[in-house]
Amino acid sequence: MIEFTRINLYKVPVRKALTFAVFILSVYTLPAQDGGGTDAAVPAPAASAALPRSFRGFELGMPLEELKTSLAADAAFTFRGDRDVSFLPDSNQNLVDSAGRDIIKRAFFQIKDDAVFVMTFEMNTEKMDHYSVFTTFSAKYGPPITLNPKQSVWEDGETRIYIERPLTVKYIDKNVFDRIVRDSHLAESGAVIQRQEFLEGF
Repeated sequence: MIEFTRINLYKVPVRKALTFAVFILSVYTLPAQDGGGTDAAVPAPAASAALPRSFRGFELGMPLEELKTSLAADAAFTFRGDRDVSFLPDSNQNLVDSAGRDIIKRAFFQIKDDAVFVMTFEMNTEKMDHYSVFTTFSAKYGPPITLNPKQSVWEDGETRIYIERPLTVKYIDKNVFDRIVRDSHLAESGAVIQRQEFLEGF
């Protein structure tokens, strides 16, 4: 919720008052600013559907080998096999990084315990615009729970989806991601305690 300080406009010069009014209008019309000149309103959803967990056949939870097969078969990507797969030892994760063609510039897939838990698609803004993607999501899944100039966020019990500017769409398995964050915090806390215990030995 946006809160504004109460202003007595009678004591504000006309030019400043008009500038303030334009600013307020720009905040409420922000998602439509890059709509390529269109002034169409955001379609109102008939009913909010469950958030999608797949895109172009790539799905949260799919195994690494299945992901590699799907990427190799999709003409929208220039997947080079194992050369595009990295292992991240610090987090015990795999990262698949594949260049795309046409609308999709690049895709990143993070894998934990042989299951995809983050899918990130970076779009070519010369072929696709933020406004079109934003309004499509809003029409299908309702308004985002978070909206600011940098990103929009949709979330349900299992999935979190970000649409980031200029145009990146990110699908996250919420339960897996939150568990990784919790484990990371526990590990950090353990390291702090271990360090303190060591110092107390002096």
